[in-house]
Amino acid sequence: MISLKGREGSRGLLSSDTHEVNISRTVRHVIKKRKGCRHMLIRSLSYPTSLHLAIQNVVDANVLAVATRALFTRSRPEQHTRSERWLPLVQHPDFLSPACQGLTNIMTARAGNKNYHLGDITFRARTVGSTAWISGDTSTSRVKLTAATVSGTTKAAANLAPTLPSGSLLNITRRWVVDSSNTLQLLFDVTNSQKTAVEIGALGAPLEFNNIFTGRSAAQTNTLCSLFDPYIGQDAGYVQVAPLLGTLPPLVVLPVGQSPLEGWRFLTESTSLTPFYQSQTFEGLYEWDFHTLAYAQNEWASTTPWNAPTSFVLQPGQTRTYGLQFRLAPNIRQIESTVAAIQPLAVAIPGTILPLDQTGKLFLGTNSTPSVTVANLSVSPAGALSWTTNTDAKTAGWHGYTITPHTWGRSRLSVTYSDGRVQTVHYYVTNGATAAIDNLGNFLTTSQWYTNTADPFHRAPSVISYDRQVNQVVTNDPRVWIGGLGDEGGSGSWLAAAMKQFAQPDAAEVAKMEMFVNQTLWGTIQNTNNATVKMFPVTFIPPMRTGACGGLGIGLQLLGQGGKTAGYDYIHVIAAYWAMYRVARNYPSLVSVHNWQWYINQAVTTVATLTAGGVGYTTDGLMGETVLRYLLTDLQREGLTANATLVQSRMKTRWQLWSTERYPFGSEMAWDSTGQEGVYAWATFFNDTTTATNALNSILAYQPLIAHWGYNGNARRYWDNIYAGKLMRIERQIHHYGSGLNALPLISAFESSPTDNYLLRVGFGGLSGPLSNIDQGGFAAASFHSFPDTLAWDGYSGDYGPNFSGHTMGMGTFIVNHPDFGWQAFGGTVTSTSPSVTVQVKDSIRRRIFIAPLAALISVDAGAFTTVSYNPTARTVTVTIAAVADGAGSGAASAPVGRLVVAQTASGFGGVGVLKPTTSLTVDAGAYVVPFSNGVGTVTLS
Repeated sequence: MISLKGREGSRGLLSSDTHEVNISRTVRHVIKKRKGCRHMLIRSLSYPTSLHLAIQNVVDANVLAVATRALFTRSRPEQHTRSERWLPLVQHPDFLSPACQGLTNIMTARAGNKNYHLGDITFRARTVGSTAWISGDTSTSRVKLTAATVSGTTKAAANLAPTLPSGSLLNITRRWVVDSSNTLQLLFDVTNSQKTAVEIGALGAPLEFNNIFTGRSAAQTNTLCSLFDPYIGQDAGYVQVAPLLGTLPPLVVLPVGQSPLEGWRFLTESTSLTPFYQSQTFEGLYEWDFHTLAYAQNEWASTTPWNAPTSFVLQPGQTRTYGLQFRLAPNIRQIESTVAAIQPLAVAIPGTILPLDQTGKLFLGTNSTPSVTVANLSVSPAGALSWTTNTDAKTAGWHGYTITPHTWGRSRLSVTYSDGRVQTVHYYVTNGATAAIDNLGNFLTTSQWYTNTADPFHRAPSVISYDRQVNQVVTNDPRVWIGGLGDEGGSGSWLAAAMKQFAQPDAAEVAKMEMFVNQTLWGTIQNTNNATVKMFPVTFIPPMRTGACGGLGIGLQLLGQGGKTAGYDYIHVIAAYWAMYRVARNYPSLVSVHNWQWYINQAVTTVATLTAGGVGYTTDGLMGETVLRYLLTDLQREGLTANATLVQSRMKTRWQLWSTERYPFGSEMAWDSTGQEGVYAWATFFNDTTTATNALNSILAYQPLIAHWGYNGNARRYWDNIYAGKLMRIERQIHHYGSGLNALPLISAFESSPTDNYLLRVGFGGLSGPLSNIDQGGFAAASFHSFPDTLAWDGYSGDYGPNFSGHTMGMGTFIVNHPDFGWQAFGGTVTSTSPSVTVQVKDSIRRRIFIAPLAALISVDAGAFTTVSYNPTARTVTVTIAAVADGAGSGAASAPVGRLVVAQTASGFGGVGVLKPTTSLTVDAGAYVVPFSNGVGTVTLS
């Protein structure tokens, strides 16, 4: 066990006493081989409180600031030290906002060589005709610099030669400038001082903002720290720095002149000393790369970079200036408008993840320079996308395109403007939406179906973890939970398989899931005597039984953990029962072992055990616990009053605690992005607007809106590859389960505020993320590796399940009348707009339709929507329901009837109440029963 002294979680509730941390959540371990068995020995470590907390926000008001009377208050020469990195010489009013608290208190710990700071520069160069690159990096040698004489808009400057190798080929002067609009700029004048031409193969500016949580309380972390993400969009690229509170002004970093954001490179530092770089409390720093060819030819040679790598040739005596400018946006929702005032902006609807059976819309804004037009578009790989212009835009300055996908996988759309600037928009194309879900279910229940009846841990039958790189199930990993069906890393696959049946039941798959639930879930994962859930279902095997030991690679110190219980694991079990309840209730012919009453009762029993006391982390929001809201609603609809009362009262107890806390969205980590989902769900249920708003704002800070498939709607996760990935490292993860789960509050908030299209755009981006994880054959990876030397999906299925769980509970078709772009359908295709708005329902689940002008949420428990038509004048809605979704595969089950549920998410919105069928339909458990004729039913609502 790792002992964490004074571990103060992200809610800041723990004291200085020693607290034991669950083994599945620890980071450091030692693997030893002994007698043919791999024993996992956990190194006993005591971490100071500072390891688990936080630092401060964007940049220091006293340090990174420009243009007041504090200019040059020191007489000694400018030093290339920690403090010099952060502009102590100058101040600027933009950086005096509450969003920009400082890092001064940690300067001492990060004052050494190879600690990167804002103002550093790295490069690789060579004389034209040579092959070897010569590297330069100002962080490697901290020496005194001589401040240059400055005038005009330049407020501080120094030549960086003393910090660079003598043979570095380039002469670089750094300048801090305040331009005529009072905007702070960081400029690098790069000069070729040689007698021959020099090729710059790589050039980058490290960015340092306060994402250091080490040593901070929950309040300090949330009020003083930020996270930053890039739009790797070349000349239209930018970086957004969002304070964690979610309400403070974010910083936007934009290019100056010809300074494209071509690459985004993680900066390597020592990880051994405080504040523990590249750890759970300090993700690390990144670099804005202007050129990347030298990396593409070396470290990145095995990958396809986000953008085409470039170099630049400087002639003898030639100078080129590269630079960044720093602007504050009024709030997170106005980051785009802040960008659009300076440079082109891309808005993708519904986002940049497109299934092959859908089209997207792309709107390119040139309001910053109205005379600029779009010169041409191109795509790489060739033919991956095609496009036509459209006239959807309702306001000037927007150029609209309809994007059609053709080739599965990554693609890059390049936009060339008439002024020569180039912008790139990054897309990911998946299999057809319903086909991708079908592929997933088939892969989970065939390739990942584990049937070894001799398994000493009784893991069969089950859907078990998988390694795509060797195409084998994972039964043996030192992180025992991965092959042990437990924690997120091991339960992910069977959770995904269960939720797939809720979304798109298949008779053969349901039969296997019945076997799993009744033989393995109930009995191996969950104890039948008291309904407690094991963290992973293993028991101690004496060392002399080397044959059995070799199957899991676990040792004496670890095996006893099999009986431990944590609240996170209960949610996955509840979700599996609930999903099977939904199948048994709405597709009764598919089940043969138990009826729907048994499944829903099992879910309630597990909730009761979860909340009875003695289970860890139940006072935190739990990943995927939106399913408890669905369960409670179903209990109420079924008239199971006693069980509904139990669930509601237990959830009320948890919410009452949260309502007393400013930062209730904690976890077992120092900072996390998992608790917000559950906190929001129950705060809204109990009409606690304050707590719900705090949770929502927190999500908005770490889930960005960016025209790049990997970052759009991608909630911040960076440590879970340690626990569930094959490639184990601290790294900004792309579409880990934070995407799908945090999208649920965003979509719920949008449905309550149907004119807030920002929430829809970010939320739909998060919901779409889990589709990209599914490969052409149906395997779903835990996450995508964002480091430019990898740019690939992880080999393990790992903890994908919670991501897909969020996808199934939130995905739908959302119809809006956008103020700039008119009628748009997220998850569908608008086929006409007059006199009615008609939409083909194309999302992956086909179970939910939301019509924003009426706040009308229309869903089906059985069947699949095919079309919806909304008449704005008559305020009527007509939906067509099919017994089975098109594209779902030959094994997809046909619903015996449609079961339609209608609600209004904002009372009286649009001048109407809850829509009702215009014809008489039977009502069963709150659902209108829609009979099918030739597999189709149509209902008009008014």
